[in-house]
Amino acid sequence: MPTPPTPAFLDRVPATGLVLTGIVSLQVGAAVAKDLFTLVPPTAMVMMRLLTAAVVLLLLTRPRLRGRSRRDWLVVLAYGGCLAGMNAAIYHSFARIPLGMAVTIEFLGPLAVAVLGSRRARDLIWVLLAGLGVTLLGFDPTGLDPLGVLFALVAAAFWAGYILLAARTGRRWSGVSGLAVASLVGLALVAGPAVAVAGPVLLRPDVLLIGVAVGVLSSVVPYSLELAALRRMPPRVFGVLMSLEPAAAAIAAWLLLSELLTPTQWAALVCVVLASVGATRSGRAPRVEAAQ
Repeated sequence: MPTPPTPAFLDRVPATGLVLTGIVSLQVGAAVAKDLFTLVPPTAMVMMRLLTAAVVLLLLTRPRLRGRSRRDWLVVLAYGGCLAGMNAAIYHSFARIPLGMAVTIEFLGPLAVAVLGSRRARDLIWVLLAGLGVTLLGFDPTGLDPLGVLFALVAAAFWAGYILLAARTGRRWSGVSGLAVASLVGLALVAGPAVAVAGPVLLRPDVLLIGVAVGVLSSVVPYSLELAALRRMPPRVFGVLMSLEPAAAAIAAWLLLSELLTPTQWAALVCVVLASVGATRSGRAPRVEAAQ
């Protein structure tokens, strides 16, 4: 099944503008979700986000499920597991440390994939630069909640797995049908824990609207815009622009949550962003999906 067409008006918007708008939407969605964790626990917010993404993507793609091989299902199940783990871990990280720091640490996942995929010794520079950023966090006088940092590292590992499985899923599931099925798999994995921690709150109309809003901002809008942009933009340029996500997260958290990073935290963020840009430009950049 071919990839669903994008609205015609998006073709009139510069590809760079589409990517940047997607980044802003993703991080605004993250900030909105974090601001409402007292009402909706992180795991329940992940469930509602995945539910929105799954419904929209399944309606758009209507993936073919019959006649699939065992390997097809194993790949998409693993893909969905990484999707669920990545989202759950990063939302629990958001609940404990500043949004900008959580996304900065999470970005070590795709950075590791980019660097490990290169055979050039000079790319070790980007490893050292990212390592410097992580080391700086250890010298931050305000400190970061260790559990929040651990969750961000777990999210980074899942994101790396998600990227590595994306290509294999794409070869077996046409268009974005693999992502649609993976979103459904992820939803199934988090639904039980989400219902257990949130209970009847999930049935409140205002909570349902919040979940839909977060799902649209964090998954539907970014993926749609990035998909349209990738049709007109080299993947390497796309990867460089995606490297701006930690900075976008920090700015969104500052504007919407009044979260201010310390100078040391900003320095760490800049190191990781520069390392990601450098690794993307000098190596073979993996595509970073919007479902993060």
